[in-house]
Amino acid sequence: MGRKVHPLGFRLGYVKDWNARWFAEGRKYSQMLAEDLRLRDLIRKEMSRAGISQIEIERTANQISVTIHTAKPGIIIGRKGANVNILRQQLENLTGKKIRIEVREIEQPEIEAYLIAESIAQQLERRISHKRAMKQAVARAMRLGIQGIKIAVGGRLGGSEMARRDKVMEGRVPLQTLRSDIDFAQSESLTTFGRIGVKVWVYKGEVLPQPPKIELAPELLEG
Repeated sequence: MGRKVHPLGFRLGYVKDWNARWFAEGRKYSQMLAEDLRLRDLIRKEMSRAGISQIEIERTANQISVTIHTAKPGIIIGRKGANVNILRQQLENLTGKKIRIEVREIEQPEIEAYLIAESIAQQLERRISHKRAMKQAVARAMRLGIQGIKIAVGGRLGGSEMARRDKVMEGRVPLQTLRSDIDFAQSESLTTFGRIGVKVWVYKGEVLPQPPKIELAPELLEG
Protein backbone atom coordinates (compact mmCIF):
# COMPACT_ATOMS: atom_id res chain seq x y z
CA MET A 1 0.00 0.00 0.00
CA GLY A 2 2.90 2.35 0.66
CA ARG A 3 3.74 2.41 -3.04
CA LYS A 4 0.21 3.31 -4.10
CA VAL A 5 -0.52 6.15 -1.66
CA HIS A 6 1.08 9.61 -1.77
CA PRO A 7 3.59 9.66 1.12
CA LEU A 8 2.57 13.16 2.25
CA GLY A 9 -1.20 12.71 1.93
CA PHE A 10 -0.91 9.40 3.77
CA ARG A 11 0.52 11.21 6.83
CA LEU A 12 -1.64 14.35 6.91
CA GLY A 13 -2.89 14.93 10.42
CA TYR A 14 -0.29 12.57 11.92
CA VAL A 15 3.17 14.00 11.31
CA LYS A 16 2.47 16.29 8.32
CA ASP A 17 0.49 19.52 8.09
CA TRP A 18 -1.47 20.89 5.14
CA ASN A 19 0.25 23.31 2.74
CA ALA A 20 -3.04 25.20 2.33
CA ARG A 21 -4.98 26.15 5.47
CA TRP A 22 -8.48 27.48 4.85
CA PHE A 23 -12.07 26.26 4.76
CA ALA A 24 -14.78 26.59 2.12
CA GLU A 25 -17.86 24.70 0.93
CA GLY A 26 -19.55 24.02 -2.39
CA ARG A 27 -18.54 26.02 -5.44
CA LYS A 28 -16.44 28.39 -3.37
CA TYR A 29 -14.12 25.51 -2.50
CA SER A 30 -13.36 24.71 -6.14
CA GLN A 31 -12.82 28.40 -6.92
CA MET A 32 -10.37 28.87 -4.05
CA LEU A 33 -8.55 25.63 -4.92
CA ALA A 34 -8.09 26.79 -8.53
CA GLU A 35 -6.90 30.16 -7.22
CA ASP A 36 -4.31 28.39 -5.02
CA LEU A 37 -2.98 26.51 -8.06
CA ARG A 38 -2.68 29.74 -10.05
CA LEU A 39 -0.82 31.39 -7.16
CA ARG A 40 1.67 28.53 -6.90
CA ASP A 41 2.21 28.40 -10.68
CA LEU A 42 2.85 32.17 -10.86
CA ILE A 43 5.33 32.11 -7.97
CA ARG A 44 7.29 29.17 -9.39
CA LYS A 45 7.30 30.72 -12.87
CA GLU A 46 8.45 34.18 -11.78
CA MET A 47 10.98 32.86 -9.23
CA SER A 48 12.21 29.77 -11.06
CA ARG A 49 15.84 30.44 -10.06
CA ALA A 50 15.14 30.91 -6.35
CA GLY A 51 15.19 27.23 -5.34
CA ILE A 52 11.63 27.19 -3.95
CA SER A 53 10.86 23.98 -2.08
CA GLN A 54 7.46 24.62 -0.54
CA ILE A 55 4.67 27.22 -0.74
CA GLU A 56 2.18 27.51 2.12
CA ILE A 57 -1.10 29.41 1.70
CA GLU A 58 -3.30 30.58 4.56
CA ARG A 59 -6.49 32.58 4.11
CA THR A 60 -8.40 34.98 6.35
CA ALA A 61 -11.48 37.02 5.51
CA ASN A 62 -9.81 39.60 3.24
CA GLN A 63 -6.18 38.52 3.06
CA ILE A 64 -4.06 35.68 1.70
CA SER A 65 -0.82 34.87 3.53
CA VAL A 66 1.82 33.15 1.38
CA THR A 67 4.91 31.59 2.99
CA ILE A 68 7.71 30.71 0.57
CA HIS A 69 10.41 28.26 1.67
CA THR A 70 13.46 28.92 -0.49
CA ALA A 71 17.16 28.12 -0.64
CA LYS A 72 17.94 31.58 -2.10
CA PRO A 73 15.86 34.21 -0.26
CA GLY A 74 17.93 37.05 -1.73
CA ILE A 75 16.57 36.35 -5.22
CA ILE A 76 12.96 36.60 -4.02
CA ILE A 77 13.47 39.67 -1.83
CA GLY A 78 15.71 41.55 -4.25
CA ARG A 79 17.51 44.82 -3.61
CA LYS A 80 15.67 46.76 -0.89
CA GLY A 81 12.69 44.41 -1.32
CA ALA A 82 12.07 45.32 -4.97
CA ASN A 83 11.46 41.79 -6.24
CA VAL A 84 9.09 40.79 -3.46
CA ASN A 85 7.06 43.98 -3.99
CA ILE A 86 6.71 43.20 -7.70
CA LEU A 87 5.69 39.62 -6.89
CA ARG A 88 3.13 40.82 -4.34
CA GLN A 89 1.62 43.20 -6.91
CA GLN A 90 1.36 40.40 -9.50
CA LEU A 91 -0.38 38.10 -7.00
CA GLU A 92 -2.80 40.86 -5.97
CA ASN A 93 -3.63 41.55 -9.63
CA LEU A 94 -4.25 37.83 -10.14
CA THR A 95 -6.54 37.36 -7.13
CA GLY A 96 -7.94 40.82 -6.47
CA LYS A 97 -7.17 40.35 -2.76
CA LYS A 98 -4.56 41.65 -0.35
CA ILE A 99 -1.45 39.43 -0.28
CA ARG A 100 1.08 39.09 2.55
CA ILE A 101 4.34 37.34 1.61
CA GLU A 102 6.74 35.76 4.09
CA VAL A 103 10.08 34.35 2.93
CA ARG A 104 11.81 31.60 4.93
CA GLU A 105 15.30 30.34 4.18
CA ILE A 106 16.05 26.62 3.85
CA GLU A 107 19.26 25.89 5.74
CA GLN A 108 19.97 22.51 4.09
CA PRO A 109 18.62 22.44 0.51
CA GLU A 110 20.51 19.18 -0.18
CA ILE A 111 17.93 17.20 1.85
CA GLU A 112 14.79 18.84 0.42
CA ALA A 113 13.04 16.33 -1.85
CA TYR A 114 11.64 18.92 -4.29
CA LEU A 115 15.00 20.63 -4.78
CA ILE A 116 16.73 17.25 -5.29
CA ALA A 117 14.15 16.23 -7.91
CA GLU A 118 14.45 19.59 -9.73
CA SER A 119 18.25 19.38 -9.72
CA ILE A 120 18.25 15.87 -11.21
CA ALA A 121 15.68 16.88 -13.84
CA GLN A 122 17.82 19.86 -14.89
CA GLN A 123 20.92 17.67 -15.13
CA LEU A 124 19.06 15.18 -17.34
CA GLU A 125 18.10 18.04 -19.67
CA ARG A 126 21.81 18.89 -19.94
CA ARG A 127 22.44 15.25 -20.99
CA ILE A 128 24.27 14.27 -17.80
CA SER A 129 24.08 10.55 -17.02
CA HIS A 130 21.10 9.74 -14.80
CA LYS A 131 23.15 7.30 -12.71
CA ARG A 132 25.78 9.92 -12.00
CA ALA A 133 23.19 12.55 -11.10
CA MET A 134 21.33 10.20 -8.75
CA LYS A 135 24.47 8.91 -7.00
CA GLN A 136 25.78 12.43 -6.40
CA ALA A 137 22.43 13.56 -4.96
CA VAL A 138 22.29 10.54 -2.65
CA ALA A 139 25.87 11.10 -1.44
CA ARG A 140 25.24 14.81 -0.70
CA ALA A 141 22.04 14.05 1.22
CA MET A 142 23.48 11.19 3.29
CA ARG A 143 26.43 13.35 4.37
CA LEU A 144 24.00 15.68 6.14
CA GLY A 145 22.73 12.98 8.48
CA ILE A 146 19.39 11.83 7.03
CA GLN A 147 18.42 8.20 7.66
CA GLY A 148 17.53 7.19 4.11
CA ILE A 149 16.86 8.37 0.56
CA LYS A 150 15.40 6.77 -2.56
CA ILE A 151 15.47 8.24 -6.07
CA ALA A 152 13.64 6.73 -9.04
CA VAL A 153 13.71 7.88 -12.67
CA GLY A 154 11.60 6.55 -15.52
CA GLY A 155 11.49 7.11 -19.27
CA ARG A 156 13.77 6.71 -22.27
CA LEU A 157 16.93 6.82 -20.16
CA GLY A 158 20.07 7.45 -22.18
CA GLY A 159 18.02 7.64 -25.37
CA SER A 160 17.08 3.96 -25.30
CA GLU A 161 14.38 2.68 -27.64
CA MET A 162 12.17 1.41 -24.81
CA ALA A 163 11.27 3.28 -21.65
CA ARG A 164 12.59 1.79 -18.43
CA ARG A 165 12.86 2.59 -14.74
CA ASP A 166 15.98 2.89 -12.63
CA LYS A 167 16.39 3.67 -8.93
CA VAL A 168 19.04 4.27 -6.29
CA MET A 169 18.45 3.81 -2.56
CA GLU A 170 20.60 4.20 0.51
CA GLY A 171 19.61 3.79 4.14
CA ARG A 172 15.99 2.91 4.91
CA VAL A 173 12.75 4.51 3.71
CA PRO A 174 9.78 3.01 5.65
CA LEU A 175 6.82 4.07 3.52
CA GLN A 176 4.08 2.39 5.58
CA THR A 177 5.07 3.73 9.02
CA LEU A 178 2.85 6.71 9.79
CA ARG A 179 5.27 8.26 12.27
CA SER A 180 8.05 8.35 9.64
CA ASP A 181 8.97 11.88 8.57
CA ILE A 182 9.21 11.33 4.80
CA ASP A 183 9.64 14.19 2.35
CA PHE A 184 8.43 13.30 -1.16
CA ALA A 185 8.54 15.18 -4.46
CA GLN A 186 8.39 14.52 -8.17
CA SER A 187 9.53 16.43 -11.23
CA GLU A 188 9.81 16.00 -14.99
CA SER A 189 12.70 16.49 -17.37
CA LEU A 190 11.88 17.40 -20.98
CA THR A 191 14.59 15.84 -23.16
CA THR A 192 14.92 15.31 -26.91
CA PHE A 193 13.84 11.67 -26.38
CA GLY A 194 10.71 12.59 -24.42
CA ARG A 195 9.80 13.24 -20.82
CA ILE A 196 11.69 11.58 -17.97
CA GLY A 197 10.01 11.44 -14.59
CA VAL A 198 11.95 11.87 -11.34
CA LYS A 199 10.67 10.85 -7.88
CA VAL A 200 12.49 11.42 -4.59
CA TRP A 201 11.79 10.07 -1.09
CA VAL A 202 13.82 11.44 1.85
CA TYR A 203 13.51 9.81 5.28
CA LYS A 204 14.44 12.21 8.09
CA GLY A 205 13.64 10.01 11.10
CA GLU A 206 10.58 9.34 13.25
CA VAL A 207 8.26 11.91 14.78
CA LEU A 208 7.26 10.56 18.17
CA PRO A 209 4.02 11.77 19.83
CA GLN A 210 4.47 14.16 22.73
CA PRO A 211 3.08 12.99 26.10
CA PRO A 212 0.06 15.00 27.29
CA LYS A 213 0.79 17.74 29.79
CA ILE A 214 -0.89 17.25 33.16
CA GLU A 215 -1.59 20.43 35.09
CA LEU A 216 -2.04 20.02 38.83
CA ALA A 217 -4.27 22.20 40.94
CA PRO A 218 -2.43 24.91 42.95
CA GLU A 219 -3.46 23.35 46.29
CA LEU A 220 -1.87 20.03 45.26
CA LEU A 221 1.36 21.75 44.32
CA GLU A 222 1.54 23.50 47.69
CA GLY A 223 1.04 20.23 49.51
